[in-house]
Amino acid sequence: MAIAPTRRDFVAMLLGAPVAAACRSSDAGTPPGELIATGAARGHSLLRGLAPGSSADGSSGPGSPGRDARPSPLDGTRTHDVVVVGGGVAGLAAAWELRRRGVRDLVVFELDDVAGGTARGGTSPITAYPWGAHYIVSPHKEQRDLIALLEDLGAIEGHHKDGTPIASEALRCRELEERVFFRGRWYEGLYLEAGATADDHAQLERFRREVAKWATFVDDDGRHAFALPSSAASALPELRALDDLTFGAWLDRHKITSERLRWLCDYACRDDYALLAADTSAWAGLFYYASRRSGATGRDYRSVLTWPDGNATLAAHLARGLAIETGVTVTRITEDGALTCVGRDGPFGVRANHVVVAVPGFVADRIVVAPERPALPADYGAWAVANLHLRARPREAPGAPPAWDSVFYGSKSLGYVSATHQAGRDRGPTVWTWFYPFTEAGADARKQVIGAGQAEWAEAVLADLEPAHRGLRGLVERIDVAFWGHGMVRPRAGSMFHPARPARLLPRGRLHFAHTDLSGIALFEEAFDHGLRAAREIAAARGT
Repeated sequence: MAIAPTRRDFVAMLLGAPVAAACRSSDAGTPPGELIATGAARGHSLLRGLAPGSSADGSSGPGSPGRDARPSPLDGTRTHDVVVVGGGVAGLAAAWELRRRGVRDLVVFELDDVAGGTARGGTSPITAYPWGAHYIVSPHKEQRDLIALLEDLGAIEGHHKDGTPIASEALRCRELEERVFFRGRWYEGLYLEAGATADDHAQLERFRREVAKWATFVDDDGRHAFALPSSAASALPELRALDDLTFGAWLDRHKITSERLRWLCDYACRDDYALLAADTSAWAGLFYYASRRSGATGRDYRSVLTWPDGNATLAAHLARGLAIETGVTVTRITEDGALTCVGRDGPFGVRANHVVVAVPGFVADRIVVAPERPALPADYGAWAVANLHLRARPREAPGAPPAWDSVFYGSKSLGYVSATHQAGRDRGPTVWTWFYPFTEAGADARKQVIGAGQAEWAEAVLADLEPAHRGLRGLVERIDVAFWGHGMVRPRAGSMFHPARPARLLPRGRLHFAHTDLSGIALFEEAFDHGLRAAREIAAARGT
């Protein structure tokens, strides 16, 4: 049995000893709440080859999954035209596209009790709120499929003369979009202007020019150097060679030493990749910035589109009308379309004409019987997400007014987003969503939080937020926390263009693969792109 850490020790582990030393005593009153299940227990059962509820020695499990697995006795075998394994964004996108193409005999099997993967959300009497991914970037005109999804959702209100979509004003992030807390005061934006020297500004301008150069670069095939999704980006060798460097090394080469700019680059990598710049692929680091720019000069930021519950709105729209069975553990998939599954009522088998395998690579390697499928080394980042339900707003520190995204300079967290910001509700009840990426090895992160309960997490969240919000604790009605142990694939240097990646994309028999692992970057646009690709592979195989 894991021993629960003391609250102060847990705060010190997450936020550092100085923060922990300033914490209130453990009897100060911790808001109630719960730890939200994210499917981890079932996932670990799957990887151990156990059915949910099996004994620890596997005596009642269905047999070890993977290439050496043997089918278990089944209560019955079903048949379907298409089965999608995994109800995250990639799986839902594949099913959405197949439905658009007329496929009706289609079912989605999802391990968790809720579809959507890390694009999940929750609701309260006050507002909806996210449990993971919480925005997308307004699409370029070339992103026709994403535009079609947003139009279907009623999120596009028109187009510019060149075809660029105009996203609904209600979804374009309302000002103030971002602010940063530093030494007792809020400052607008994420680049800390306070105290910046002439050299700091010169380095910032040099960095912006370099990003703008890549944002406007187009190769002979008409492909941008960096594009969303990454499958649309240029494949020039000199660009791909950036993957051999870390982003930190690239910054060193360009003599970017400014502390505040290096912090901002670290923040970007932590925000999207759960890595520091010193570990992130330089290609991925530049992709973060250049793929979000537009305009002739490459200096204009594309709008952020967000909903109160984040990307859960998009996932729910993709899932609308689909047959989704939750709580289903798929333990074995063969290339001829045979699946061994365990549902709420016991084991069952399935025969399908086509299967979309939309699960992380490390899971696919355990359940897909495909001996010659090459291995793709992958690193997964862990995340914690907390939702604070406030009955009123605490006192604000001086400086910039409330923003959608509030960040703390020097903190290991990413700060919080306000679920009611888009509605213009800067006073009264709200929900704040706090994000914490573990930048160390995923296994190390999971070990660190073993035994931590809701109270330990709640104290860490409050320790991070209270310096900027006096009286916060007394206004929080509850703090719920979700821990994503394998939250996202991470683009470490050398991983983006691994030689095994193209082969992992290819269909095997009746199997088609879709997941952000196949890009190396865990973004909605990447998952959506892989889901559509898998659906179109099936359509081509069917001749439709």
